[in-house]
Amino acid sequence: MGEDDFPVHVLLVEDEVFISDMVSDLLTCHGFDVRAVTNAEDALVHLRSGAPCDLLFTDINLAGPTDGAMLALAARRLRPELAVVYTSGTVAGSDLHAVPGSAFLPKPYNPDTLCAFLRDRATKARTPLRASA
Repeated sequence: MGEDDFPVHVLLVEDEVFISDMVSDLLTCHGFDVRAVTNAEDALVHLRSGAPCDLLFTDINLAGPTDGAMLALAARRLRPELAVVYTSGTVAGSDLHAVPGSAFLPKPYNPDTLCAFLRDRATKARTPLRASA
């Protein structure tokens, strides 16, 4: 089994339902296992549940009191090994107070670029686990 063959469990946090549905469908069609939620609170519930999650893909500007950057900090406290990718159509990656080792992918993104980028980030996050096994 090659590196690209493992299932990537993605927690997608996007408060725009149309975008969330499109991204979820796209990722699912490309072999990702996707759990989509619309806010940070639901994302944290999912992470606390113990469900598989390799990568957090979150919009920075979320409705509610917790934005994507604060969500990522809380998520890393729960799961230090979690890969994090931020996205936004209005915030520049250089303006982001990001968690260490995270990445930024600006909107709009090309579907093929998105899938390759997320798979690459998840693979890099898993690499230390493979080396210690």
